[in-house]
Amino acid sequence: MMHWRNLLAACTAISVFGFAIGMTYPLLSLLLEADGVSTNMIGINSAMMPIGILLFSPMLPVLSKRFGSRAVAIAAAIITALLLLAYKAFDSLEAWFIIRLVQGMSISTLFVLSEAWIVQYAGQAHRGKIVALYATVLSASFGAGPAMVGWIGIEGWLPFVIGAFVVILSVIPLAMVQENTEEQIEETAVSGIFSFATKAPVLLAAVGIFAVFDAATLAFLPLYGLRIGLNLSTAALALTTLIVGNVFLQLPIGWLADRYSKQSVLKMCTLITVIFAILLPYTGTSIWLWPVLVILGAAGYGVYTVSLADLGDRFQGNELVAGSAAFAVMWGVGALIGSVSGGWAISLFGPNGLPLLVAFSYAVLFTGILLRASRVK
Repeated sequence: MMHWRNLLAACTAISVFGFAIGMTYPLLSLLLEADGVSTNMIGINSAMMPIGILLFSPMLPVLSKRFGSRAVAIAAAIITALLLLAYKAFDSLEAWFIIRLVQGMSISTLFVLSEAWIVQYAGQAHRGKIVALYATVLSASFGAGPAMVGWIGIEGWLPFVIGAFVVILSVIPLAMVQENTEEQIEETAVSGIFSFATKAPVLLAAVGIFAVFDAATLAFLPLYGLRIGLNLSTAALALTTLIVGNVFLQLPIGWLADRYSKQSVLKMCTLITVIFAILLPYTGTSIWLWPVLVILGAAGYGVYTVSLADLGDRFQGNELVAGSAAFAVMWGVGALIGSVSGGWAISLFGPNGLPLLVAFSYAVLFTGILLRASRVK
């Protein structure tokens, strides 16, 4: 019973993380675009959230040990809901820099705790499939955010109120976490996070590159859609379509990761992402845009699914906690780079700078995987 209740809590925590980011990035980017803010400034403003994640993630093991992971997760969900309302209450670019920084801190809590829970309670035999289910929940929550923006628009209080209400509902399953889960989230020194980098450099690089893709597409794919000729609702739907591929195809990717070498599956996902990112500019606004986005999303997000499953296979105990914290730090670094470089790429190369950035990032990762494999041999 404890096992499944805590897995449910992990999925709930990551869904709040995904929904808060999935709604905030496109909503604020579209509002800033409507106000005439440049893509460079939109990228810099978007970067405040991953900066908050970077600053706060190393503190989470300490807080969880002192106050208990359940209490910390519930507090983070409530604070996240209040921050969503604060965007509308303090409707200015300057205020949004501060709010996004604090929101990064609150959602990093849910990110780290959910990963620690999922890798601790997913059994060895089915870890790939359970982690894939977890990634599917994350993807669905990411997709729900931009879908909501597309359905109800960006005007007024409504998107912020609905977002806050959805986040508050998550407190119910979070409160069901078994008390002894809190004993599992152990304090991890920051030095332990950095030392982990020498043990799994490819995994950390994969998470970082995935985060570049994640942040850049969340912040700029709706703007990409507007600039190639889509209307507002369809541009928001493009982001949801990208994420839908992940929702429906992560379980097959998890099955492949359980059945075959995880490194091989990681290489496959990386290479497919490069190919379909290159194809994206050639689709224009044609019907081919949608299947390309589905496959691009599935492969791009699949890199993270396989990396998380491999983490659970290879590490236990304190090393596993250090790995989860290191994943959060790398996600913050990658999201920071993706938020800023996405704006730069569009400024320099037009809308097609976004898929070019994705293709280049994953090509670097693919090269790194090949070099690492050759050294191991």
